Amino acid sequence: MIVVTGATGQLGRLVVESLLEKIPATELAVAVRTPAKAADLAERGVDVRAADYGDPAALAAAVKGADKVLLISSSEVGGRVPQHTAVVNAAKEAGVGHLVYTSILRAETSTLGLAPEHKATEELIRGSGVPFTFLRNGWYTENYLQPIAQAAESGSFAGSAGDGRISSATRADYAEAAAVVLTGDGHRGKVYELAGDTSWSYPELAAELSRAVGRPVEYQDVPAERHREILLGAGLPEPYADLLVDSDRGIRGGELADDSGELRALIGRPTTPLTDTVATALRD
Repeated sequence: MIVVTGATGQLGRLVVESLLEKIPATELAVAVRTPAKAADLAERGVDVRAADYGDPAALAAAVKGADKVLLISSSEVGGRVPQHTAVVNAAKEAGVGHLVYTSILRAETSTLGLAPEHKATEELIRGSGVPFTFLRNGWYTENYLQPIAQAAESGSFAGSAGDGRISSATRADYAEAAAVVLTGDGHRGKVYELAGDTSWSYPELAAELSRAVGRPVEYQDVPAERHREILLGAGLPEPYADLLVDSDRGIRGGELADDSGELRALIGRPTTPLTDTVATALRD
């Protein structure tokens, strides 16, 4: 039995769909905070289990009988470690044979503000004694869907990443990798650095947008503080604005570029190109 946490989230949904292409629904369970959101999965034969990170008893029940558990990192930045700890403890108590965790690219050395919680979770899992695999996911290309659409309309977008490169891939690419690891052999103890095949920069994104819409789209590189002011002026909450500025700092410094090819090797095909995501953003 495979149990997927966070299965109604954007990544979780795609993991479940990929798993259902590989295993019968009767071999899959999902641990979700709101079971009603997974009613369609229940109709397809998936075992839907109610679980809240703040309820140890519910978590214990959710992973009971699981051979493998996928811990999709919580979306609650700043509160991830205690939530992840609850899942790891439940998995250990249940005797889970393989715990797979979605981490961040180069978690041990990354200086991104998002990295410390992932690093702490990895250390927690290592210390638990539960056999593990870390899927260190790079950037999701979908992070740029809204900015792409806005830039296509306005003719420009701003950032503070300079010519820094991003080896992004789609959520579907990362989800397929998770499904491969959960249904395959030889992955215990492995740490995978996962990223897209081809890196790109904001100036190159602007050039791609210009080609796609048939008119100039410019990238305006600005200092980090000015970037923050622009984001706040657009109505973004301070924590989110700070996160985006920090991400651009990391991009400028090469933190989100990777040419290992490990994602492509896992899924057995090229990762989804940026042009596809641009087309999706403009179509939607």
